[in-house]
Amino acid sequence: MTRNKPLARKLRLLKAMKSNRRVPAWVMIRTNRRFLRHPKVRNWRRSKLKK
Repeated sequence: MTRNKPLARKLRLLKAMKSNRRVPAWVMIRTNRRFLRHPKVRNWRRSKLKK
């Protein structure tokens, strides 16, 4: 990817990067470990974002 990205794309990539986190530990405790995996977690190799 080029170094000079448009700002809108940078913001989209940043949002995707921030949202790609695991479920917090306190949520696991509060829900009796019902939610162990985040449904929206993605891997950069497996699934690509829309451009």
